[in-house]
Amino acid sequence: MTVTKQITFPQNFIWGAATAAYQIEGAWDEDGAGESIWDRFSHTEGKVHEEHCGDTACDHYHRWQDDLDLMQSLNLRAYRFSIAWPRVLPDGRGAVNLAGLDYYDRLVDGLLARGIRPFVTLYHWDLPQALEDTGGWPARSTAEAFVEYADVVSRRLGDRVTDWITHNEPWCTAFLGHMFGVHAPGHRDAAKTAATVHHTLLSHGWAVPVLRRNSPGARVGIVLNPVDVTPATQSQADLQAAVLQDGLMNRLFLDPLYGRNYPADVVAYVEQQGATFKSVQPGDLEAVAAPTDFLGINMYSRAVVSAADAPDGKPMVTDKDVERTEMGWEVYPPALYNLLCRLYFDYKPASLIIAENGASYSDGPDETGRVVDTRRLRYIRDHLAQARRAMDAGVPLKGYFVWSLMDNFEWSFGYSQRFGIVWVDYDTQQRIPKDSAFWYRDVITNNGFDLI
Repeated sequence: MTVTKQITFPQNFIWGAATAAYQIEGAWDEDGAGESIWDRFSHTEGKVHEEHCGDTACDHYHRWQDDLDLMQSLNLRAYRFSIAWPRVLPDGRGAVNLAGLDYYDRLVDGLLARGIRPFVTLYHWDLPQALEDTGGWPARSTAEAFVEYADVVSRRLGDRVTDWITHNEPWCTAFLGHMFGVHAPGHRDAAKTAATVHHTLLSHGWAVPVLRRNSPGARVGIVLNPVDVTPATQSQADLQAAVLQDGLMNRLFLDPLYGRNYPADVVAYVEQQGATFKSVQPGDLEAVAAPTDFLGINMYSRAVVSAADAPDGKPMVTDKDVERTEMGWEVYPPALYNLLCRLYFDYKPASLIIAENGASYSDGPDETGRVVDTRRLRYIRDHLAQARRAMDAGVPLKGYFVWSLMDNFEWSFGYSQRFGIVWVDYDTQQRIPKDSAFWYRDVITNNGFDLI
């Protein structure tokens, strides 16, 4: 006998979708925009899959009104998007490019006119190249520049935007961009990585009171990509490897954000790699721990860690027979429950939101034009069920944003991975909502779904 369980959410639960500026906007050099580190990186041979770049991407910069209409047709209640820093401040600080600021002003007004709540992310990895040329995130001056940028944007949008995110995944900024070299700016340097960790967190802490001043009553938070870390076996070596991996992925960012300083075991490990946290100055840690209104998390998979593999910063699955997405990531929905509970009961954030969750599958239009993406639909459904389970356990989860609204430029993977609930034909820029989009629309409408 088939048993159906009804999964329901509170009436005020926030249902949304997420994107990032460089991944969808295109128009990288139009209307006074400056060059970003991702423009430079993707235009450098050998850095991105098949030399793909974000020059055009989904052409959202020109098609934003149609895209907002599409969001409205899918009944989205919220939209998480990022501001392109070099579009607003081409040199990273100083002269403001009013055309760039006007664009985001129109975007916010367009969202509000359609009843969609804007969630603004200030930094989703597209640092102005001008700032990289003067030291980038390893330099304290970049944290200072970020505060100027946050001030410019929030003074313009703060009367209408009530939800602000300072940084998206500072772990990726630090480790993928400065340790492993697979993201812009492409460094492989432990010292730069340690300095970037601190300066991204410091810039967050410094920006929080600025955002509160310019956007009275707004909710301010940060988005991390914490991981549910599981040892491959119960051996002492694997257990120790898992503790270190948890430190590098999770505690290195969570501990200082919640007033616990940088974790001693991770600091010791970093020093073994020839780096230090010497960039920490008096008063910095108090600034980093500025109280926030929510913690956003991006979650896709878990990390199964063995002593032989750790720590390389990637989800590691030892069982070759497990289900995976086309990114090679294990599909393991209970990890979301584990992670939400761990974060809340260990750190007690005021509230949480799932700022990204989704899966890459390349299913395209069939002969009728329909995109049957059953695997993505199932992935989202099963993770939402785990989110509800965490709420039942006492976690104050306030919202869910699917990644992503539409297929887009997936960083070093170029256009080879498709996370969207909307199909994008990159040659024609046609948008086709997938089955998962229609299912998600119904979930929003009904504030829940049946789990069979």
